[in-house]
Amino acid sequence: MSTPYPVRLAGEELWLLPEKALYWPAQQALLIADVHFGKAAAYRSLGQPVPQGTTRRNIAVLDELLATLPCRQLIFLGDFLHGPGSHASATLQALIDWRTRNAKLAMTLIRGNHDKRAGDPPASLNIRVVPEPLLLGPFALQHEPQPHADRHVLAGHVHPVYRLNGRGRQSLRQPCFRLGGDISLLPAFGAFTGGYLVEQDDDCRIFVIGDDEIWPVSL
Repeated sequence: MSTPYPVRLAGEELWLLPEKALYWPAQQALLIADVHFGKAAAYRSLGQPVPQGTTRRNIAVLDELLATLPCRQLIFLGDFLHGPGSHASATLQALIDWRTRNAKLAMTLIRGNHDKRAGDPPASLNIRVVPEPLLLGPFALQHEPQPHADRHVLAGHVHPVYRLNGRGRQSLRQPCFRLGGDISLLPAFGAFTGGYLVEQDDDCRIFVIGDDEIWPVSL
């Protein structure tokens, strides 16, 4: 596991992880947004030539995090499966094998828009599925980045990326955390996901992920 980057948010210490995940030490909770398991399989079922092995790579990163961090619970902020085509036998078997290795870990999925289309995870995965928001401490854990009346929102859905400009016309789009205001965004965890460009302003902080590190962006 790469080196975490501690931040304070809503009075809590949170660790931003270069693996595109968030760890909450006080709750011993690992938060993952938008893993989109089976997305490549769903595309291949439609005849699209896309890479194989994304589910195995996602699981390998998760295994590394769970082996390193003291976790009592794993919370998915929506979009666990990508779509109906994600129920390919190889994808589901890989997930069942992974769940078996982590049988004692409590897992919760906050249902996202892709989950509604893909259907809930199979019962054999033993993942509790709940609607948003899931209220925990000072946070409303959600998929959609909609404000909550009295909690700070931690959400996914957007797949935030930030543009780093270099010399001339050179630029890079890197996944990022966008923290602050009433809503904070987690990057998409999945290895085969796009990104939505976000900007920094006086109400938020941007933390870019690159070279297995977290880089705070100054205004």
